[in-house]
Formats: sequence, C-alpha cells, structure tokens
Amino acid sequence: MRLISIQRCQAGMVLAQPICTDQGTILLNTDMELTEHIIERLKQKGVYTLYIQDEATEDLEVEEIVSPETRRAAVKVIYQGFSEIIHAEKKWKSRLSPNTITAFRNVFESILGDLKRNRKALGLLSDMYIQDHYVYAHSLNVAIYAAAVGLQLGYNDKELLELGIGAMLHDIGKLMIPDEILHKPGRLTDDEFSIMKKHAEYGFDYLRHQQGIPLLAAHCAYQHHERMDGSGYPRGLKGEDIHKYARLLAVCDVFDALTTNRVYREAMLPHNAMEIIFGGTGTQFESEVVEAFRRTVAIYPVGLTVTLSNGATGIVVDYNRNLPARPIVRVIKHEDGDKAEPYYEIDLSKELNITIVQCDTIL
Repeated sequence: MRLISIQRCQAGMVLAQPICTDQGTILLNTDMELTEHIIERLKQKGVYTLYIQDEATEDLEVEEIVSPETRRAAVKVIYQGFSEIIHAEKKWKSRLSPNTITAFRNVFESILGDLKRNRKALGLLSDMYIQDHYVYAHSLNVAIYAAAVGLQLGYNDKELLELGIGAMLHDIGKLMIPDEILHKPGRLTDDEFSIMKKHAEYGFDYLRHQQGIPLLAAHCAYQHHERMDGSGYPRGLKGEDIHKYARLLAVCDVFDALTTNRVYREAMLPHNAMEIIFGGTGTQFESEVVEAFRRTVAIYPVGLTVTLSNGATGIVVDYNRNLPARPIVRVIKHEDGDKAEPYYEIDLSKELNITIVQCDTIL
C-alpha cells in the first residue's frame, strides 16, 4: 500500500486500506475501485490522504497500535459522555453519571493496555478516519498520544490514569461554546476567539465539580493552552507553574490539530507539524516533552513517498522504535531516476549519512 494525496487520486485506483468513520464504521472497504464520484465524495468528507494498492508496496500493512475495537469503544464512551451534557437542560449544572465516569476509566485502561502490549512507534491517528464530530475524535487522539508519551516519560499507572482522563476530557468546555463559533468554517473574529478561549475555564469549572473525576484531570482542561513563555491562556502561566500533564497535553493537542483536516484548513503531514512544534520548543513547549514525543510518534507514515539526500526516491516501509524519525525506506528509484531493480531497503537509523530531504504523497 502507498499513501497518496486525495488531490492526486485518480479513477481506477484501488483502495489498500478501508476508510472508516471515527467510530469504526467502514464506509469503503479494501479492494474498492475508486470512481470520480467516490473521489469527490471523499473530498467533501474531508479525507486528505488514503492508501492505494501499489506494486512496489503490495506487502505493506499499516499496523494499528490501538486496536479498532478499543478505538470504537472509546469513541462510543466519549460520544455518550458528551451527549449527556449536550442534552442536559442546564449544561453548566449537569453531572456525568457514575457509570459514564467508570466507562471513561475502563476505556482508557484498554487504550493503555494496547500501548503497553505493543511498544512500537505510534503512527498518525487521523489517517483513514472520517470524523463524525471533531471534538470527539480529537479528544480520543490526544488521549492516545498523551498515554504513549506518558509511558515514554516513565509515568506510573496512577499518573497515566489522571493524564488519560484529563486528555479525553480536555476539550469538554467546547460543549459550552455556541455552535456557530465552534463550527464556523473560517477564521474567527477577535470577539469570537475570545469566546472560544473560554472553553478552558468552562471545562475546568465543569470537571472540578464532577465526583469521580480527578482534580488534576480538571486542570488538564484548564491549562492545556498555557505556554512555557507565558503567552498562553487563560491565565498566562509560565514554566513549571503549568502542571506537567498540561505541558504534555499542549504538544499532543497541537500535533493532532495540525495533522487533522478541518473545514478551514487542510491537514499537515506529520513532519511538517513537528517542525512547527520544534520551532516552539523552549518557548511554547517543554523541551523534555517534545523530545519524548519525537521518540514516540512516527513522523513519517508508512507508505509515504520520500526523497533521500543521495537523490534516491523511496517509500517508508517501517519505523524504528527508538528513532521513529529515522525510518526504514524502500528505494524504488535511483538518484538518476531509473527504476531500482530489484527494490532495496535502507535503514536510516544505521545509515546516518543519509537523510530524508523531501516528502510527498504523489505517485
């Protein structure tokens, strides 16, 4: 399978991986031949990239570290929990039921179990999922990234649970934001952005009154937009005045937002999103967290076409657990443009003199 931009997709190409909703419902299955109509519908649904069958990569499979079953269960819990608030007569004073809070804990423990069983580099979570509701899918993705980074940093189980609950609920305050602002298909005005920023305070005020929700989880909602240099909101906290969970969530939150397709902006490829995060290291983001994230998340997705510093063209075929930014690349064209026959692979964690200089999702 090979990763390709929807803009370069052509009728007659054949899917190599299903396209699902964020709740796991399959919309298009493997081996489906794409038509012009299907391609247009996928664009309308916000699909940015997809995997197509390709001779050079017919043996490739994208391994999901968090199982589809766990993901479906998690989205269901998030959806049901958030729906309790949305449909309450008074959102501000509503209470999550004890069963819902227990369900949040149980599903996060399932996520954690999947991550512990498979300590490989974590791939891009937004790939191949059409989002039914941005806040639900984003909440789950941030929780998965946060758990993986927390494991990398050596957090104990109690810390991981507090962090995970906080991550799944970090944007719950957005349920208190008017829909016309939350779902506006364009840039917010200054006044609208001032209202949007209130979601951090709304989330904290809501969660701290929920019996069974750790207070530190409420602080995740309160502080995930704070920045190391004091430029964040709502309180302009600096450095270690920001709780360590929120310093971790800041990186996960921004990365998932940048790599997810939105109505007003196309998704970035992971390496581009990481460049933005690297640029804010030490000012916006804590250096230790950024380094842990770099070691945890594979910024070059399997199937991505890359150009190497020696001029060769290749496709990412696997990650290196301890150096996910130095993947294994299958060379398909030599530096002179001739097809490599046979194809061969370069492990960039061992060939340190060769680097990736360009990425593309073009066939």
